[in-house]
Amino acid sequence: MPDIPWSVPTPAEPGAEAHVMASRFETATLTGAIRFLLKAPGIVRQMRKAPGAHGVALRARLLQRTFLTLSAWEDRDALYRFARSEPHRTSARAAGAYMRESVFVHWTAPAAELPITWAEAERRLAEQQAGR
Repeated sequence: MPDIPWSVPTPAEPGAEAHVMASRFETATLTGAIRFLLKAPGIVRQMRKAPGAHGVALRARLLQRTFLTLSAWEDRDALYRFARSEPHRTSARAAGAYMRESVFVHWTAPAAELPITWAEAERRLAEQQAGR
């Protein structure tokens, strides 16, 4: 699966701050990676319709069993409302059975700096993982 490039469901207001989240998921097996991959397009579609979503992207590395997500939100509450909604909620719970490791990092950025680069997201994820 190719990467799903950054898309903007709802543009942020000029001068606004965005709540950004990057995540890294590693599955324990290739079968788990395939299961994750099959769910990913539906979750990305859900994010594109979620209230308060200012951007979303996915980087899939199937053979390494690794997936990166990058999203920007109106605020942390918008992100958490999305995370608790279906089908994300059920998919996230089910994924726990085949995940090896998950890392999440949150920060704020001026909306004018969106989209965040993958290099920035990966740098922050590496720092978060090293700080564990």
